[in-house]
Formats: sequence, C-alpha cells, structure tokens
Amino acid sequence: MKKIRVPNTYVLIALLILLSAAATWFVPGGEYVTGADGTVRFESRPAAPQTLQVFSAIYHGFVKQAGIIIFILVVGGAFWLLNATGAVTAGIRRFIARVGRHDKAVLVAVTVLFSLAGAVFGMSEETIPFVGIMVPLAVSLGYDPLMGMLVVYVASNVGFSSAFLNPFTVGIAQGMADLPLFSGLGYRLFCWALLTLLLCVFVVLYARRSRRDVTAEAGAEAAPLSRRQAVILGVLAVTVGLLIVGVTCWKWYLPEITGLFLVMGIVCGILAGFSANRIADEFLSGARDILSAALVVGFASGIIVILQDGKVVDSILHAMQEGLEGTGPLASLGAMYGIQALINFLIPSATAKAAITIPIMAPFSDMVGVSRQAMVLAYQFGDGFTNMVTPTSGVLMAALAMARIPYTRWVRWIWKMVPVLLVLGFLLLIPTVFLSPAGF
Repeated sequence: MKKIRVPNTYVLIALLILLSAAATWFVPGGEYVTGADGTVRFESRPAAPQTLQVFSAIYHGFVKQAGIIIFILVVGGAFWLLNATGAVTAGIRRFIARVGRHDKAVLVAVTVLFSLAGAVFGMSEETIPFVGIMVPLAVSLGYDPLMGMLVVYVASNVGFSSAFLNPFTVGIAQGMADLPLFSGLGYRLFCWALLTLLLCVFVVLYARRSRRDVTAEAGAEAAPLSRRQAVILGVLAVTVGLLIVGVTCWKWYLPEITGLFLVMGIVCGILAGFSANRIADEFLSGARDILSAALVVGFASGIIVILQDGKVVDSILHAMQEGLEGTGPLASLGAMYGIQALINFLIPSATAKAAITIPIMAPFSDMVGVSRQAMVLAYQFGDGFTNMVTPTSGVLMAALAMARIPYTRWVRWIWKMVPVLLVLGFLLLIPTVFLSPAGF
C-alpha cells in the first residue's frame, strides 16, 4: 500500500489560494455596511472573480504583513544568537546538576522551566537538543525515555499552548486581530499556571509509577556557569522584564519589541566575545532558520487578499454567522476552537494558521458576541495541544528521533493526555464568555 504523503505547507497554501480564487466565481458577493444609526448589516454586492490576481495577491499579502514578517525574522535571529552563546544550555545543565539529588524535584523543576520557556518565547525547535540531555538523565534516574520527553517536549508544548508572552503565537495573533500586544495577560497567566500545575502533578504520579528499582546517579555533571554565561542569562532575564513592562505600561508594539530583541541578541553576542562578523553570521543563521515561518505569513495572507478583492469574505462570514445562528457565543467559540485543532493536523505552523484563520475569525467573533481575546486564546489552545500527536510536526518527529522513541509507541502513550488537554482548554474558554476576565 502506497504511503500517503501530506503536502508541503506551501503547497497547501497554494491550493487554498486557488480554491479561494475559484470561490470568487461561485460565492455570491457581499459586504457588511454600517448604517447611519451605527448598526451593522449585510448587503449583497457583485462578486469580483479572481484569476491572474492569484500571483499579485501574494505580493500584496507580503506588503500587508510586512511588520509581522520583519518581527519574526529579527526575533528568530536574536534567539539564535542567544543560543549560540551556549549560556542557555549551560544554565539548564547547571540547574539540573544543582537539584539532581532530588529526582522528583528536578523533574518538576525542569517541567516548569520548559513550560515557562514555551510560554514566554515560544520554545519549540529549541527543545530538540534538550531532549537529548534530559532523556539520558531520566534513564540514569531510573525512568524510561518517555519521562525525558514529558518534562521537556510536552512541558514546552503546554507552555506554548497557554502562552502569555509568546511573540510567535500571542504576539502575531493579537497583532492580526488588532488587539494591544500581549493584552489579557492576567488570565493567560492563570491558564498557564493551572495547566502547568496539573502537568507537574501528572509528572510526579508517572514518576512514582514508572521508576525502576535501580540505584540512580543523582544529578548530572555540569561545569559551573562562567561569569560571562551568568551575565548573558541576566541579559535574557532583563529582556523579559522589559518586555513585560513595555507592553503593559509603555504601550510597546511590534517596532519597540523588535528593537528590544535585536538589542538583546547583539548584546549577548558581544558578551560572548563574538566578533562583529560572527554576530552578523549567527543572526543571519537564525533569520534563515525561521525564514520559512516568515514566508508562510506572507503567502498565507494572499488567501485573504484574494477573498477580500473578490468581495466574498463578508459573504463567508455571513454564512458562518447564519450557520451558528442561535447557538450562542460559547458554542461559536467552541466551534472556532475545534476548527483550529483540526487545521493543526494539516498546517502545524502556528504562524501559518494565524495568517490564514485570524483575519476571518476576528470579525466573525465580533458578530457572534465573542471577544477577540477569547478567539485568540481558542487559537492558542487549538494550535498547541494537537502538536503533540500530529505526524506533520517536524519538531515532534525530530524530538522522538532524538529520544529514540517510535512514533507508534509515543501515540499509544500520549493519546489519552491530548483529549484531556483539549477538554481543559474548552473549560478555560468558558470564563471568557461568562465572566469576562480583565482584558477580555
């Protein structure tokens, strides 16, 4: 039987652009207009069928999302520079070594650490080398390789899903939804803390059940942090602090935050003793590494350009609105949540999903009485939780290869956790409808 291959993300986007262009020939045109009394109503309009515009739409998509694309490239280059200094790796090794005598304490501490990394700066691909560190440590402590994946990969995914400062999910989605960057931080912080706490409980229970009766080495060898590495980690901490203060008190947006991360990367490179050429080379390596994610934003935006120019976006929104008529805000929010989770199996890139879905779901959420903040949170949960099982995720497959865990064994082990997380995500969406937390 021939193995079915999932198309490349760009192929899927190209197909969606062509389908969108075809839709402009068959979907009736229309738009929402605001009357003199301030009420918004839908009115039919002639459609504008699109043909050769599919090519120029990509250009207009890049222009439309230029700010976000620049933001992605600069942040990617800055974090690559930070990782190239070795300070983050050394810091985690040292952290593990210092608390390694208390095996369950180190497992919980590492879980919180990687969950925080996923929540703050979207650690994803960066977990792969750390899986290679934690799996041998877990085995040396008497656990199976799954424990190493649990406290690194699963923890970072839980943090990624419930992120409160992740620029690659919260930042991009809120920017596309015209929301203040990193607003609604309080409730997102609560969601992250709750989900991370529950994950820590699971880690301890799994540790008690799965630990073999062996004499394990307590801790891992790690050289003390050099003064240079300690200072670099201090710069990272200061950067996160400035980010929080900047977006909450000084109303920083993409230009200021982009500049902040650029300065962080350069300063870390200087502190590491890199030459000017090395700093530039490392920065460009990081930008190249994340270029695909940045390009996806531009290409995917072409889908919306086609639908908007074809005068059918509002018609689609109107059809969605009528389809969910009478279901109420909670059911509509649940439907958006489910759509995000399902799309993730075809397009695991968070930035691609944001570029495709947020421009449509943002105005739709207005129509059905759901706050845009809640819609973004539904996008976060839907995007992150199913990442742990989708075979199209390069990060998952690379991490499993690093841990030497077959994909089938992984799915048999993790499949019960993912539905639980999806249900918890929905339960955490309910208060955004009925209680309206601060910022929502």
